[in-house]
Amino acid sequence: MDGMSLLTITVLAVFVGFEVVSKVSSTLHTPLMSGANAIHGIILVGAIIVAGQASDPWVLAVALLAVVLATANLVGGFVVTDRMLEMFRGRQRPPSSVVPSEEHAGKERGR
Repeated sequence: MDGMSLLTITVLAVFVGFEVVSKVSSTLHTPLMSGANAIHGIILVGAIIVAGQASDPWVLAVALLAVVLATANLVGGFVVTDRMLEMFRGRQRPPSSVVPSEEHAGKERGR
């Protein structure tokens, strides 16, 4: 394939990916991100393998760039997933600093 075909496929993939991801509801976003994180982990392992076997300096440079970008993508995915899970946990009350007396605690237990 020539360069123009590869560029066309990449641009079309970006548009289709944006449209698909923008239509996902927030309820389904967290499970999908978990699956995407697993795929990004596999991509990171592949980039490390390519970097380890590279003999040409250009291949090594591109492989190291792929390792950096895959790592950033993987970590960012976990950060986004954690934020989404925080939304579903709800707010927790701060612990009370007031210690109930024995008499009040006994009444609450039904004594």
